[in-house]
Amino acid sequence: MAPNDPKKVGGSGFFASLASSISNLGSAMTKSVNGLVGYEGLEVINPEGSTEDAEEEASRGRWKQEDRDGYWKMMQKYIGSDVTSMVTLPVIIFEPMTMLQKMAELMEYSHLLDMADKTEDPYMRMVYGSSWAISVYYAFQRTWKPFNPILGETYEMANYNGVNFISEQVSHHPPMSAGHAENEHFAYDCTSKLKTKFLGNSIDVYPVGRTRVTLKRDGVVLDLVPPLTKVHNLIFGRTWVDSPGEMVMTNLTTGDKVVLYFQPCGWFGSGRYEVDGYVYNASEEPKILMTGKWNESMSYQPCDGEGEPLPGTELKEVWKLADTPKDDKYQYTHFAHKINSFDTAPKKLLPSDSRLRPDRYALEMGDMSKSGYEKSSMEERQRAEKRTREEKGQSFTPKWFDITEEVTPTPWGDLEVYQFNGKYSEHRAAADNSEDNTDPKSIQFNPWQFQDLST
Repeated sequence: MAPNDPKKVGGSGFFASLASSISNLGSAMTKSVNGLVGYEGLEVINPEGSTEDAEEEASRGRWKQEDRDGYWKMMQKYIGSDVTSMVTLPVIIFEPMTMLQKMAELMEYSHLLDMADKTEDPYMRMVYGSSWAISVYYAFQRTWKPFNPILGETYEMANYNGVNFISEQVSHHPPMSAGHAENEHFAYDCTSKLKTKFLGNSIDVYPVGRTRVTLKRDGVVLDLVPPLTKVHNLIFGRTWVDSPGEMVMTNLTTGDKVVLYFQPCGWFGSGRYEVDGYVYNASEEPKILMTGKWNESMSYQPCDGEGEPLPGTELKEVWKLADTPKDDKYQYTHFAHKINSFDTAPKKLLPSDSRLRPDRYALEMGDMSKSGYEKSSMEERQRAEKRTREEKGQSFTPKWFDITEEVTPTPWGDLEVYQFNGKYSEHRAAADNSEDNTDPKSIQFNPWQFQDLST
């Protein structure tokens, strides 16, 4: 047995069933939608059933038949393509939040990073850090699409549990976002360039990006590589999300790491949400086993070199999902509602803030027609700004993040890295000390580079 191989180490029933579950995913739950002209070959997956009820599942979902048919006619030519920004989508599938705001959802359980900074145990540091990374997956399972940010758009969150957060859309083609959060214990930095592959009735989302957390007490740097996400039943059936595969968090300072396996959903939901793995030292010896469900809780237990629990120890819970609103239309957590709220907005809110987007706000108020109109208007203005930049021979320069010369490899392609330039901290300090008490709701959304363009 090789103790540094988590697939061969004991201590978890997950590893024994991994291979069969992957096989079951391909054969037990999937069925082509047959008998429907124009839809041959599309696969429908019922996460709670098997092939026998796939056709019944195909009739479910949020789409009316006429809307579904029109969407399919529009989308079928994109099968096999990256559709991150090439397709204009109807607001019926959107949630009233942008990708910049969704980045901020990682801060809900930021106390785990505080604990990672405070502990003197190097392996518990990895337990806290990886549990923080898993905690956001409950939010990531939402089946509504967030709005793509406008170039230059930002999102600010002020002093949430001592954390200040800023994100900015730094590129439009390819779409890229950068984020920074900080408190007395940690600094979080992320560059994200999502990549997708449209497969007809599903889409694979590849998290091309770099996420790093610096723990301030010892200067330790944690690097995170998450698994891909699969969104099933986009057109036929009830849309659902899975993230099968491997999450790796590495301590770049010491060489310790966590390897966690997100089990794919099997027959009748078998294994769905389950996560198992180990904390390893720099010599790749298992030190702590971790187990749980990414939509409920995570626990840990010290283990021996074979990955078996140490005698006299017991599983201890390290993270548990907070209470969530019942029957929420968008499956928002209480924290997600705070992200959309002006209660978390800082003084002198930037006019480029996502909260101020008229399409997002109209959707939040339930006015889909106005939301669709505003979305189209802003997308057209963004195209006009691009033409103006090209005519003037200018390029877009982000305000709060700078492009670096670093290009980092990821499992899904290379990534140009942006870094926080510190200017936002100076801006925020000045704004907080000002006497300007403008109601943020009265501010007009304005991420634009050129102010004299006709809207």
